Amino acid sequence: MLADIVNFIVDTVGSLGYPGIFIMMFLESSFFPFPSEVVMVPAGYLAYKGEMNIYLAILFGILGSLSGALFNYYLAVKFGRKFLVKYGKYFFIKEDTIIKMEEFFKNHGHISTFSGRLIPAVRQYISFPAGLARMNLLVFSIYTSLGAAIWVIILTLLGYYLGDNEALIKEYLRYIIVVILILLAVLAFWYYKKIKKSKKI
Repeated sequence: MLADIVNFIVDTVGSLGYPGIFIMMFLESSFFPFPSEVVMVPAGYLAYKGEMNIYLAILFGILGSLSGALFNYYLAVKFGRKFLVKYGKYFFIKEDTIIKMEEFFKNHGHISTFSGRLIPAVRQYISFPAGLARMNLLVFSIYTSLGAAIWVIILTLLGYYLGDNEALIKEYLRYIIVVILILLAVLAFWYYKKIKKSKKI
């Protein structure tokens, strides 16, 4: 049963091609709860089989992620916080989630746009507080693209090097998420020390 599901996903990604990767990563990066693992790991596997170009798969994955993030950013800029709170529940966005994202953004500043892209359950929504704060669009795009690129590359390489061994992919993915969270904690600590030091000067 599980093997059939995996084969179906791989076939779907393969049939939709690069535009499919873009669309699905756009959805994953916006408000639709669509896991990026379901897209980029099969894309990496198809690249391993020679049915896709790994560089194009990564590029379209990053572009899709950035486009979805920009969609959320402009949604927040155009309609504001009240709109998101009022209608967000219809798109799986709870008021509690928006509050948490605002706190995260307020505490960590612009770098949260980068780090948030690497944290599961955070990366889809970190664009909202950035939009509400009217963060510089170029800076937002750069940080978002860098964060998205790291995640997309990791997932694609997982699919490429581990092939169709789904159990092994899940095991490695778990370790990778733990490592990412540790690195982010180190980065946050360094950033905090840097800000604290700059305030003393």
